[in-house]
Amino acid sequence: MTMSKNLAPIPELYVSYDSAQKMKFEAAELVSLDLSPRQICDLELLMNGGFYPLKGFLGEEDYNGVVENMRLADGALWPMPITLDVKAAFADSIELDQDIALRDQEGVILATMTVTDKWVPDKAKEAQMVFGADDDAHPAVNYLHNSAGEVYLGGPITGIQQPVHYDFRARRDTPNELRAYFRKLGWRKVVAFQTRNPLHRAHQELTFRAARESEANLLLHPVVGMTKPGDVDHFTRVRCYEAVLDKYPASTTTMSLLPLAMRMAGPREALWHGLIRKNHGCTHFIVGRDHAGPGKNSAGEDFYGPYEAQDLFKEHEAEMGIEMVPFKHMVYVQERAQYEPNDEIADKETVTILNISGTELRRRLSEGLEIPDWFSFPEVVSELRKTKPPRSKQGFTVFFTGFSGSGKSTIANALMTKLMEMGGRPVTLLDGDIVRKNLSSELGFSKEHRDLNILRIGYVASEITKNGGIAICAPIAPYATTRRKVREGIEEYGAFVEVHVATALEECERRDRKGLYKMAREGKIKEFTGISDPYDVPANPELRVETEGTDVDNCAHQVVLKLEAMGLIAGH
Repeated sequence: MTMSKNLAPIPELYVSYDSAQKMKFEAAELVSLDLSPRQICDLELLMNGGFYPLKGFLGEEDYNGVVENMRLADGALWPMPITLDVKAAFADSIELDQDIALRDQEGVILATMTVTDKWVPDKAKEAQMVFGADDDAHPAVNYLHNSAGEVYLGGPITGIQQPVHYDFRARRDTPNELRAYFRKLGWRKVVAFQTRNPLHRAHQELTFRAARESEANLLLHPVVGMTKPGDVDHFTRVRCYEAVLDKYPASTTTMSLLPLAMRMAGPREALWHGLIRKNHGCTHFIVGRDHAGPGKNSAGEDFYGPYEAQDLFKEHEAEMGIEMVPFKHMVYVQERAQYEPNDEIADKETVTILNISGTELRRRLSEGLEIPDWFSFPEVVSELRKTKPPRSKQGFTVFFTGFSGSGKSTIANALMTKLMEMGGRPVTLLDGDIVRKNLSSELGFSKEHRDLNILRIGYVASEITKNGGIAICAPIAPYATTRRKVREGIEEYGAFVEVHVATALEECERRDRKGLYKMAREGKIKEFTGISDPYDVPANPELRVETEGTDVDNCAHQVVLKLEAMGLIAGH
């Protein structure tokens, strides 16, 4: 009897142990590239067969095919460009057909790559075709334009060793390890559930049904690579999954962690997830409403329609060789004390339907409100509560931005004093001049250096926030993209409150306490914000304060009221 196709071993890009030892030694001579966390996720799935049939980072011809019509140059279906982006200076130092060493952030060699292609991509086109819009509100588009290198390198990979993970090691399986496990247990049909959020009772009900309807075993396959800024950290998520795993029958369910860097690309992402699960030995895949959608675009509308992902998957299902199990929207029917698919409830008019959205759940957690048992498991709620104490006990950052002389530092000082008077949390003021002296003494005032200074301030503020303190920052911070980077870094750990001190330029120049405007007008200071360099006015800060004709105490008090309204400090 032949082995069913989903269980036979899949090709990997690793060399044998002996060759790897030899290559490690030889690679010392090669030019090295330290990979970003996202590139390490991609490399791991390239090497272990999770991205089969790819043999390395895409070359230009394959990249163009994937971007334009979701196909590699040989016609194989592949929806997501897996690219190695590098800075222009690094690309200039590389010749075609040269081997380079790919290393992790500690400098450990993971693989070598023969560079066959080197090109400057049309990123606006990539954004439009792959994500459906060249809109920076999309996290992957923002990454493409503001984090990724300018040049792409393509070429085949020779895998030397897996990236090192120190967490949840027993839960991490390569595609071949999962296939071997399914073979051993005699699982012919396996339905995979993709998730990046903690599982609640509705998910459990849904996965039970999916397994029952497709007469398959169940693989919970959560993503622990990179998800969306603001998602719950993966340590907490995995502890939540482990808490729920006991509720499933052990003989028909297993869980494995997937080190995937998600792109939140909706319909294309659903296909990509399907192909990855097929490589891991699965025969069925659950696709939800707005699968892997990133939320709202700049106009406040969803990036993708609720069923676009399911439609695209259905269209390519036969070619992909993995079947879709559509995600039913499950709601709780109070009278019957059970979950039912929303579209199958015949007596909607006469029953009470209960549902808690993700946003509502986050609100209840952050405000310490009750989360009912019908919605989630007590074990999951207690894990989430550990990570998210009530908002009035969490760290946060207040970030003042505005022209030089607008009054940022003065208000920040007053705010600091008010918060210290209330007590309860340590307060740190990261004022521009103090930071320049202690953190950034070697930096000048060029655009790059000013940006670097802001990112350093943001980094320190994120550490303070993570550890439950209050950080108050008062730099000029003229550029919107830099402020966004700082916001994303801090919102992983707590609230980010942007306060635009909206004093008009004329008024700042009239005050000119340090004589800086005068020097800028005389051309003695180059690139001075407001005079010879732009200031991006914050589009929707949490608070805007006007300082003209308002005393400092009142401005600081407005910030305190805002913090109270956001639940960050307890009202008096």
